Amino acid sequence: MVTSGNSGSDPAPARLTVGIVSAGRVGSALGAALERAGHVVFGVAAISDASVRRARTRLPDSRILPVEEVAARSELLVLAVPDSELADLVGGLATAGVVRPGTIVLHTSGANGIGVLAPLTERGARPLAIHPAMTFTGHDEDLARLGNACFGITAADEVGYAIAQSLVIEMGGEPVRVREEQRTLYHAALAHGSNHLVTLIVDAVAALRAALEGPGLMGQQVVDDQPGGLAERMLAPLASAALDNALRRGQSALTGPVARGDAAAVAAHLVALGEVDPRLAEGYRALSLRTAERAHAKPELIDLLEGR
Repeated sequence: MVTSGNSGSDPAPARLTVGIVSAGRVGSALGAALERAGHVVFGVAAISDASVRRARTRLPDSRILPVEEVAARSELLVLAVPDSELADLVGGLATAGVVRPGTIVLHTSGANGIGVLAPLTERGARPLAIHPAMTFTGHDEDLARLGNACFGITAADEVGYAIAQSLVIEMGGEPVRVREEQRTLYHAALAHGSNHLVTLIVDAVAALRAALEGPGLMGQQVVDDQPGGLAERMLAPLASAALDNALRRGQSALTGPVARGDAAAVAAHLVALGEVDPRLAEGYRALSLRTAERAHAKPELIDLLEGR
């Protein structure tokens, strides 16, 4: 991943001709990061209107081209399609024979390792799985967040790992090896800690909105169903502190009625939440049970949460 043409002690990064399929939130962000590192994103496959807009905004010097042309001209081919579409895309590219031997082919799927790239690997491509452990919104903050992200990387050999490591470092991230056989567990852990966190927060906001209905004090806006309101402002510092404490201190950060074994308070919570939405109460019950198990809570609290 380096050239020796630099007379200094640090070799200059090799400039790769990069093609991207497709210009979704992840692909367009990685493309912009690779360009910032000195690589040339010559072409992007973009079909939807949203993808076309992202490509033109984030990669204005890149051409929007058919998938086959992007693949045929790439030295580094980035496959940034959804997990469910990856295998079919790889199979189609292999059947078409458009990927040249020696092409570095990387995908951004968290759930998959390099096995899914086997049809192209068999035709001489170098396979890489490079997954940014970050959520993408399609907005300007995506590129900035890459600089604080870890990337789960899987490769076929040490040369592949060296290439993956170099690419990630160039994009400002931290490369972390994930064994092929552990990709599913790796992805499950990240999904549990991020996707389910969104569900938890949105549920908590819904309950808090119900609790705060009515006129506010000191000219506060009346609670409504739009994001960024009073409920979010109240929850934000608490949730941020809880996340920070959990990441810094682990299990010892746990507080609240479940951790204290206060079965009466938990029972009252279940009733109150059930009046807002029974599904919300069931989510609280499930997370409380897992919390009680972690906290080694009293049997009567476990019994309550298990519905005994």
